[in-house]
Amino acid sequence: MKQRKWYKSKWFFMFLFLVICYFGYWGITHTAENQAVSISASPGIKWDEATKYINAQVTSVVDGDTIHVLMNNKKETIRFILVDTPETKHPTKPIEPFGPEASEFTKKLLEGKKVKLVNDVSERDRYGRLLMYVWVDDRMVNELLLEKGLARVVVFPPDIKYLDAFRAIQKKAQEAELGIWSLENYIKDNIKDNQTKIESTSPQASEKVYYASCSAVRQAGKAPIHKADPGYSKQLDRDGNGIGCE
Repeated sequence: MKQRKWYKSKWFFMFLFLVICYFGYWGITHTAENQAVSISASPGIKWDEATKYINAQVTSVVDGDTIHVLMNNKKETIRFILVDTPETKHPTKPIEPFGPEASEFTKKLLEGKKVKLVNDVSERDRYGRLLMYVWVDDRMVNELLLEKGLARVVVFPPDIKYLDAFRAIQKKAQEAELGIWSLENYIKDNIKDNQTKIESTSPQASEKVYYASCSAVRQAGKAPIHKADPGYSKQLDRDGNGIGCE
């Protein structure tokens, strides 16, 4: 009798083991399939084989929107165009929510990888960093950060090639309350660079505008620029009368 009970117990545990294995495998496969569907369902901006680009090797990641690369046997710092991730290493500002997540996302995606760099109109920003759209495996990293809710649109005229597409991507992330958009009053608390007068209900309230010079302001057709206008800064208003690039 005892031997029979042991026999039944052995088969019971074997059956239980097979069930656990089956559901474990199903869970892994199902998750992978869901991820694949998510990626394929959101193809994003497609890579154009006719696009002129520069090959580069990512040597390190500074934060979510800035990387160091080796290109043409020269070290360069790359700032992603049209996107801004929460701060993690600003000398005068604390670490912002989702800043570490954005940095980790970019690090896992790019560190040590070969990338394609594509510029817009401007070559560098005021800090000497090259302004680029960064592509890896035919996906644009600038776009992916917006898609995941780890960045918001930031306008640097005249570099606005993908502005409309980026706004649409950001809107989807906002509606889904992903990343930074899951935070209450994120827009209101993060309007920077003299844009505090922009209402949170404005279509572009989640963006900030920066003009590197009066030439950029004029090229954007915004001259003269007033103190209440998006993109106004003291460096554009030398006489301090509230009107820049007169």
